[in-house]
Amino acid sequence: MNKIFPSADEALKGVVQDGQLMAVGGFGLCGIPEALIEALKASQVKNLTVISNNAGVDGFGLGKLLETRQIKKMISSYVGENKEFERQYLAGELELEFTPQGTLAEKLRAGGAGIPAFFTKTGVGTLVAEGKELRDFDGETYLMERSLVPDVALVKADIADRSGNLRFNLTARNFNPAAAMAGRICIVEVERIVATGELAPDDIHLPGIYVHRIVHNPTPEKRIEKRTTRDRKV
Repeated sequence: MNKIFPSADEALKGVVQDGQLMAVGGFGLCGIPEALIEALKASQVKNLTVISNNAGVDGFGLGKLLETRQIKKMISSYVGENKEFERQYLAGELELEFTPQGTLAEKLRAGGAGIPAFFTKTGVGTLVAEGKELRDFDGETYLMERSLVPDVALVKADIADRSGNLRFNLTARNFNPAAAMAGRICIVEVERIVATGELAPDDIHLPGIYVHRIVHNPTPEKRIEKRTTRDRKV
């Protein structure tokens, strides 16, 4: 089975459509699938509910899809770097489901593992718990969280072999493996493609069974969210 597609646009064809629940990997601007986001913008699909730790920044990452109004709802844990996100949310133009970061990661991991729900202490006694089932275990109160199973997952990896086995680069690993496992269809953008068998088994972070389509993007921009510098000591 050939999983490699000639472009991000081709990889999205026949998969993405209006109204889908979609997971997008990355943390800030680290490990985001830049080419796939650009192709999603070009596809003009709309009314998307997007699961992502954050929503990029103004004019880059998922910020591009906010500007084109293709996202109707975000399921996120942090959105502090995007002024357009803030404007749309405060104006009632964008729905937001705030989720504690660890809970968000577990909702994706559980979805990928076939676990429909789980109990956690995180959020008990806060707005996060409103409308959710509470249950006591060993004298402690927990709230039930439903797992997430997106229709499509768009993720970024450093290397893929032709079977879809993936290796991520350091912190760019972040939410990408969990998003890939949870998605009913997973499309991955990678910087390098190698022959099947070239990756050592112990070096594979995510097995290819989770990956349906691969796009080669050897020169991503990798924009830095916030650059901090200091004078070099002589």
